[in-house]
Amino acid sequence: MSRLVVVSNRVALPGEARAGGLAVALQAALDDRARADGGGLWFGWSGRIDPSQSGKLHLQEAGGIEYATIDLSRRDHADYYNGFANRSLWPLLHFRMDLVDYSRETYAAYRRVNALFAEKLAPMLRDDDLVWVHDYHLIPLAALLREHGVRCRLGFFLHVPMPSSDLLAALPQHGRLFEGLSAYDLVGFQTQRDLERFQDYVRLYGRGRVVGNGVLETAGGRRLRAGAFPISIDTAHIAEQAREAVSKPSVRSLADSLSGRELAIGVDRLDYSKGLPERFRAFERFLERHADLAGRLTFLQIAPVSRGDVAEYRELREELEQLAGHINGAHAAPDWTPMRYVNRNYAHPTLTGFYRMAKVGLVTPLRDGMNLVAKEFVASQDPEDPGVLVLSAFAGAARELDSALLVNPYDLDGVADAIATALRMHRDERRDRWRAMMDRLETWDITAWRNAYLEALAAA
Repeated sequence: MSRLVVVSNRVALPGEARAGGLAVALQAALDDRARADGGGLWFGWSGRIDPSQSGKLHLQEAGGIEYATIDLSRRDHADYYNGFANRSLWPLLHFRMDLVDYSRETYAAYRRVNALFAEKLAPMLRDDDLVWVHDYHLIPLAALLREHGVRCRLGFFLHVPMPSSDLLAALPQHGRLFEGLSAYDLVGFQTQRDLERFQDYVRLYGRGRVVGNGVLETAGGRRLRAGAFPISIDTAHIAEQAREAVSKPSVRSLADSLSGRELAIGVDRLDYSKGLPERFRAFERFLERHADLAGRLTFLQIAPVSRGDVAEYRELREELEQLAGHINGAHAAPDWTPMRYVNRNYAHPTLTGFYRMAKVGLVTPLRDGMNLVAKEFVASQDPEDPGVLVLSAFAGAARELDSALLVNPYDLDGVADAIATALRMHRDERRDRWRAMMDRLETWDITAWRNAYLEALAAA
């Protein structure tokens, strides 16, 4: 069996808390290979800043899997990670052209760090390895590995959206950057729509062509495969975790604090792609348009701070604090605060307990590659009395969870009315909608996702 090599910006090292479902899924894939004597390697940034230089390599082994990480210099971290990756590519790939940094300097650092990854990783690879590279931080890596003579199969998965080709073309370096994807044997996307946009870019700007279903040919004649592999969750584990979480003190305390009112919940990293200002305003519109229901509902928004040193994120946090204060000032009663806004992390089991008690899940990003909170909300529900998911049509999850109440997050009245519809919905309809979504999540879980991708890569 071929060895599996996972490459990502960050590595979940043995003994560290897993940052999320993806880290758990990748670790499980490596563990499966190790048990089958294929072995595994996980390579990426260590998370450490070396003030003097990039490239110091750290190696450790656990359970038949090798973990290889490198340090970055302060400058490389600033220009590669905080710079081109998150100030140019992140807003571009989330359709936010107004926030893209178009300067060329940080792109040089992005190439430089990818070249460093390739230099350190190439000597560790074997010709029969399966290499699975993750996300927008590492788009050029395959081409740079090929320059080092690497011949094994290389796959790439984009976890964020793929915008239209005209938006991609606004980036000064778009030709060289996205041409690098042709060095991979398989390029995976979250949705069929993302795949179609990539194929359009290859035709319109890459001077290539679509040969057949999922087969592309570059202008230079090289063929690669591309496909949609929507990422999922560990459905059975989350459902069990949510059942057990209802007895946790923190979950019981939240239930007691509601004083018999229903709960609407949103859980998002503090990011402008999540549509939080629009969600807050839509909730206020709900309070105004549906006064008969307003006093029955408390909205809890959990939004841990991310990238707090970036000006756009500081401004977003200040805006949300002002909106939350305004909403509560205008609509609160002596015994009821309509909105609770919290900037802290909660343990994942606690979150699933919160999801299970919520009558409404608000997942309304302006643009999202998938959004696993939507799937986790569904998996966490009580089958006999499930809550209702209000889901943005611009989240990748909407392609699968189409029994949710799908909304346009820019349409504040529409989102407000969907909240009211969820509160009024009869239990039989709630169960029918939940069952349709849960059937999908039970069939296509995180294991099915990773197996489908790796089988396609092995056959590429």
